Amino acid sequence: MRWPRLRLPAWTATLTWKSACFIVVMCCSLAAVLGALVHVEVTRQTVATARDKALGKLHDASRAYEAGEALPPGTGLDPVGLPAPLRALAVSGHRGTVVADRDGRPVVWAAAPADGRALATVIDYGQSARTISGLDNAIIGSSVLAIGGTLLVGAFAVTRVTRRLHQTATVARRITRGDLDARVGDPRTKDPSRHQDEVATVAAALDTMAGSLQAKLLSEQRFTADVAHELRTPLTGLQAASELLPESRATQMVQERVRTMRGLTEDLLEISRLDSGSEVVETDLHQLGRLARRVVRASGTPTEVVVVRDAHVETDRRRLERVLGNLVANAHKHGRGPVVLTVDGPVVSVRDHGDGFPGYLVAHGPQRFRGGGKGKGHGLGLTIAVGQAEVIGARLEFGAAEGGGAVATLILPGVAEPPGPLAR
Repeated sequence: MRWPRLRLPAWTATLTWKSACFIVVMCCSLAAVLGALVHVEVTRQTVATARDKALGKLHDASRAYEAGEALPPGTGLDPVGLPAPLRALAVSGHRGTVVADRDGRPVVWAAAPADGRALATVIDYGQSARTISGLDNAIIGSSVLAIGGTLLVGAFAVTRVTRRLHQTATVARRITRGDLDARVGDPRTKDPSRHQDEVATVAAALDTMAGSLQAKLLSEQRFTADVAHELRTPLTGLQAASELLPESRATQMVQERVRTMRGLTEDLLEISRLDSGSEVVETDLHQLGRLARRVVRASGTPTEVVVVRDAHVETDRRRLERVLGNLVANAHKHGRGPVVLTVDGPVVSVRDHGDGFPGYLVAHGPQRFRGGGKGKGHGLGLTIAVGQAEVIGARLEFGAAEGGGAVATLILPGVAEPPGPLAR
């Protein structure tokens, strides 16, 4: 039988928690070692002092016994309560001391030989024992206070570091989502006279990377827009000139190539507008099933439309039609039939029965000028579809369909309830 693996709460993985545990463990270990050393040393000195006092009293008692004088108080021959090991040591001809209890009180016994018997004396050890106990309590109390104070100071210091790390991570996520203006702006990186710690170094590297990335992307966007604008005018003239050519197979080929170039130019212009973020959304209420059928009719392709559950969505019709049209066109161009467009509430999927999307596209999304299948195409159709989906607040996902083929799934934002029958 395998026991379920114990999973700790998520907050135990934080740097603050780990640092707090480290501080507590280290402080407790240090306090235990120092406390043990102090306890042992003080106890040794206290016991040594008590034994010296007991031996001094025993020396006076031995002189009195040898002189035949009366023994001092607390001294006697084989007194009651004398520990047996100490009695045996004295009878054997040696002196010795021992710390023991007498009537529930700590005492120090000292014994010496006296004509085959044990001459012993006893002194009170209670005060010394209470001193050691008080010292132990003081060590424990001061250790708890020291650990608490160190923990508070350490938590404050670690929290300052983790707060800066969280800020850096937040900026990195904003950059990932496309906010290239996001910067950490750590003040330590702006003052050359201040020494930078590791967190400031990471923040400065992230800001530098974001600035470089923003500059390169803006340069690419400007280049795309400039090329599209520069090509648009001569292509318009070329298209007009091709219409004046006599009818022939060569003329048809020229006109087809001009239309292809013009479509590519329009795609580049649309991408540049999406990159600039200047698109304005014009929303209205639309019946999704009817809109999907209109897109298929306009595409002129043999695409099957399946409405599992119709819905009304508030969206920009032109942009939604652009997304669905590009998905249908991509399915016919890079996949194999039958191509099925399915409407299931706010989710619209386009599936083909070809070889499926390339691995890079499923993992990272479409890339410009990289074909959607077998190296064909320029990759702008799906790029535009993703961009227009983001503009209307939808999410476009690419994956493999069950049984083979590729499936693109468009997930639209919240469904609206129509006020009545729509005439679209």
